[in-house]
Amino acid sequence: MVTAIYPGSFDPVTQGHVDIASRASALFSRVVVAVYDTPSKKLLFGTDERVDLLLQSVKQLPNVEVTRFTGLVVEAARRIGAGVIVRGLRSGSDFEYEFEMAYMNKKLAPDVEMVCMMASLPYQYVSSSLIKEVIGLGGDATDLVPAHVMDAVQRKMRSPE
Repeated sequence: MVTAIYPGSFDPVTQGHVDIASRASALFSRVVVAVYDTPSKKLLFGTDERVDLLLQSVKQLPNVEVTRFTGLVVEAARRIGAGVIVRGLRSGSDFEYEFEMAYMNKKLAPDVEMVCMMASLPYQYVSSSLIKEVIGLGGDATDLVPAHVMDAVQRKMRSPE
């Protein structure tokens, strides 16, 4: 039985994220999608909101769980008993970043492997940042995010804070 952790900020969750979680669930006995609690970027959604949106997005995947984490991903992996970190790759720049992270994580936790999955073709260009920009400017991203996420992003961007 192999447990994998799929970490990220998921702000917001996209169909690309759901696709990676779904494909990972076919490879591993248990997949824990881990929402990073304190990323170093400006977020649209709080951690609880991102966890809730993800829970709704992966509810059809019986071996996929959603949790939150802080600190190093390798420590989160150890806490949940994960031997694998799953990451999605969209482009060459993703590869460069993940390449560096893979070696740092291997230094910190030699027993934890990293598996990178290529984004499926329809999601090669999709990023949470781009989704927020498109929806914020009134564009249609309905095929790029789950319907409940589209609604949540639209509501959040309309509400004054």
